[in-house]
Amino acid sequence: MKKLEKAQKIAEILDRLYPLPPIPLTHEDPFTLLVAVLLSAQTTDAQVNKVTPALFRLAKTPRAMAQLTVDQILGAIRSCGLAPGKARNIKRLSEILVEEHGGNVPADMEALEKLPGVGHKTASVVMSQAFGLPAFPVDTHIHRLAHRWKLSNGKSVEQTERDLKRLFPPESWGRRHLQIIYFGREHCPARGHEASACPICSWI
Repeated sequence: MKKLEKAQKIAEILDRLYPLPPIPLTHEDPFTLLVAVLLSAQTTDAQVNKVTPALFRLAKTPRAMAQLTVDQILGAIRSCGLAPGKARNIKRLSEILVEEHGGNVPADMEALEKLPGVGHKTASVVMSQAFGLPAFPVDTHIHRLAHRWKLSNGKSVEQTERDLKRLFPPESWGRRHLQIIYFGREHCPARGHEASACPICSWI
């Protein structure tokens, strides 16, 4: 089966299982999403959703967050992995948003990637989920599944992103990203995976 044909079949299965996949990180706007995605590195989405309510009660705009001390931010997010560095990054990116972007999160990949603690994947999530712009965030889970399904060679996350963008139409990228994450959790785990029972691996 050719890759494009395989991708189309996978897309049909994902659309059937997850027609309207919810965004797993609780947020209200681009800024709260940006902070939540930054916090999710080395931390589960569930843990992020536990700590963000307290953080956003302290501050939920760039201007308010920039007024907090690093220690105040750290106090709210301490249970997240890599919390000290994340606290410093959240404060500094908030200051930059105020100083350079009028207190708004820019809908621009290059500008987002210049913010402290914001890598390509985080910027892609914000572009897709906050602004509805075509972006295909590839985390380690999507990278793993794309390789398992032989949609990409698995050499790098960057190569996987390029391959998936070629196989799926741009208007579906944001949805596919979420669908593959949910599918991996529920049907296609890294360990203890029984391929014969998987809706996708069983026929690949």
